[in-house]
Amino acid sequence: MQLSPYASTRFTPYLEQHYRDFCDTLYACQTHTQHYQAGDIILKQGQDIEALYVVSVGKVSMNICALNGRRFQLGEVNCDHHVFGEMEFFTGHKCQWNVVADDSMEVEVICAKKLQQCLIEQPHLSLFFTSALACDYQESMDIYTNRLLHPIAYNIAYDLWQRQQTCVTLGAFDKVEQEAERFGTSSRVYRRAVKTLIDQGFIEKNNNQITIIDRCGLERFIAIHEGN
Repeated sequence: MQLSPYASTRFTPYLEQHYRDFCDTLYACQTHTQHYQAGDIILKQGQDIEALYVVSVGKVSMNICALNGRRFQLGEVNCDHHVFGEMEFFTGHKCQWNVVADDSMEVEVICAKKLQQCLIEQPHLSLFFTSALACDYQESMDIYTNRLLHPIAYNIAYDLWQRQQTCVTLGAFDKVEQEAERFGTSSRVYRRAVKTLIDQGFIEKNNNQITIIDRCGLERFIAIHEGN
């Protein structure tokens, strides 16, 4: 979640009014600042959560691994005061995702026990978490359901179209292996799906960079698969 109030929630005007109080309360629970190098794990899948982590500037990626060794990449986030570990803070469960630093960065560490007591004393500040988590949940569910219900080629096409139309929260990767994992598949299947879109003249690929060259054709391809 991002610290600043999301633009279009039911409580946005109220949250904007109390934003400074929320930040002051959160940072009053800070214990220290931790330095991470690119590739370091900030949060590890399966660990107990004793702190939340605020990344003011820098890129992080999130992934989850199954027992069979397969990995799903959620994507890369260009952080602007993003908080990690907040979901597990409320549920009390172990960490669900690996959160990996993709840049060298300084991260503020927030004591979970101190924050818990502050929210008990000032419960209205919990609205910052609940509003942001609801938005993040719906965005994540859109990703999961598309990955589950549509073919790989459609998901790649829709992802490319969406990135051209709007500013998305989760960024793409420049490595084939990670992009394949972002679509929940293998590198071989991912390359085959990309080739299908190239052969139909919708996109071109240069040095791992994919560019839309026939937007109207790509939109027709998306519409056909959405109608099936």
